[in-house]
Amino acid sequence: MCSWKHLITSQIFLMNAWLVVFQSLSSGDRKCCSLVCRRWLRVEGQSRQRLSLNAHSDLLHLVPSLFSRFDALPKLCLKCDRRSVSIGDEALVAISIRCRNLTRLKLRACRELTDSGMAAFAQNCKALKKLSCGSCTFGAKGMNAILDNCPSLEYLSVKRLRGITDAATAEPIGPGLAAASLKTICLKEVYNGQCFGPLIIGSKNLKTLKLSRCSGDWDKLLQVIADRVTGLAEIHLERLQVSDTGLAAISNCLNLEILHLVKTPECTDTGLVSMAERCRLLRKLYIDIWKANRIGDDGLVAVAKHCLNLQELVLIGVNPTQISLELLASNCQKLERLALCGSDTVGDVEISCIAAKCVALKKLCIKNCPVSDHGMEALANGCPNLVKVKVKNCRAVTYGCADLFRIKRGSLAVNLDSGEPEHQDASAGGGVAQENIGEFHPVLA
Repeated sequence: MCSWKHLITSQIFLMNAWLVVFQSLSSGDRKCCSLVCRRWLRVEGQSRQRLSLNAHSDLLHLVPSLFSRFDALPKLCLKCDRRSVSIGDEALVAISIRCRNLTRLKLRACRELTDSGMAAFAQNCKALKKLSCGSCTFGAKGMNAILDNCPSLEYLSVKRLRGITDAATAEPIGPGLAAASLKTICLKEVYNGQCFGPLIIGSKNLKTLKLSRCSGDWDKLLQVIADRVTGLAEIHLERLQVSDTGLAAISNCLNLEILHLVKTPECTDTGLVSMAERCRLLRKLYIDIWKANRIGDDGLVAVAKHCLNLQELVLIGVNPTQISLELLASNCQKLERLALCGSDTVGDVEISCIAAKCVALKKLCIKNCPVSDHGMEALANGCPNLVKVKVKNCRAVTYGCADLFRIKRGSLAVNLDSGEPEHQDASAGGGVAQENIGEFHPVLA
C-alpha cells in the first residue's frame, strides 16, 4: 500500500517538475518537445498559459480535439479578420465548457457572437478576471451577463461594441457582481458610452478609468463618478466632450496619480488649476491640447505649486514659458521624465532653465520646438542624472551636437533627428546612439 502511495506521489512530483520546465521554454522549443512522446505532449498542453487562435467559423470543428489538449488554459485570444466569418455562439460555448479555468479572454472582430452566446459563456467561465472585446456585435444583455456571473472580473476593455446603437432604447450596463472587483475600465469608440455609467459609478474599488472617443457630454457623468468612486488613481480622457466642469469634478479624486488629457479643447487653465490644487499626489501628467492655447503658464504654475510628487510631464501643443518651467524644475524635485512637443515658446532659454534646475531628470524629449545648438550645449553641461535625450524636428539643431554630447556626456544615449539630411562627416564622426526612448510611449505615439 505504501509503495503505491509512494509511486503516485513521485508521479505527481515529476509531473509538476515537467510543468515548471515547460513553462520556462520558448514557444518554438515547446513545440519541438511536444513531439518527443505522449507524456511530453500532455505536459506541454497542461503547462500552456496562453493560446491565440484565428477565430474563423471553421474553428468549431477543431474545438473538441484542440481544447481536450489545452484543457487547463488560463488565457485565450480569439481574433478574426474583417473579410472572414467569425465563430458563433456554438463554438464559444463549446470552448467555455472545456476551459473552466479561463481567467483572461480577448475577442477581436467576432461579429457572429450574440448576447445568448456571451450569457452561456459567462455561466461556464465564472473565474474570468480580464475581458477585452473589440469590434464585436453583441450588446448590453451579453455584457450584463458577464458582469452578473463573473464576480472576480478585474479588467474590462470595450472597443467599438456594435450592439449598442439606439440611445433611447439602450439597456444600462452594470453594475452587477463584478462591480466589487473591477479595478480597470477602458472604453474606446463606444457609441452611447454613457450606458456604462451605472457600471462605472457602482465600481467602488475602481482604480483606472480610460475613456477615448466616446460620444456624448461627459461632464455630468464625471461629476457623479468622482463623488461615488473616490479611489481613482488613473484617468485618461481622449477626444471627449469634457470641459473645466469635468476637471473640477476630477479634483474630488484625492488619490489621483496619473492624468491624461488628449484632444480635449474645452479644458482650460481654470480646470487644470482646480484639479492641481486638490490632487496633490499626481505623479504623471500628459496634456495634448491640440494647439488650442487654452492651457499654459497659469495651469502649469498651479501644478508646480501643489503637485510636488510629479515624476513625468508630457506637454504636446502647449506653450509654456520660462516662468512655469522654472517653477516646475524648482519645486518638482522628483521630475525624471519630461517631453516638450510642438511648442512655439520652448527655446534655448527654456532648455537652459531645465538644464540648470532639473537635477533628477533622466529622460528628455524635445520635438518640433525652436531650440538651437545653444540650448543643446546648456543641456550637455546640466542635468547630471540625464541618461536619454531625443531631439526631433528641431531644425535649428545641427548634427554637430552629436560630437558635443559624445565629448561631454559619453554615456548619454542621444537620438538626434533635425528633420534635415545628415551630412556625411557628421554621420562618420559617430557619437550618436541610435536608440529611441522606448519607455517614453506617449511621446512616440
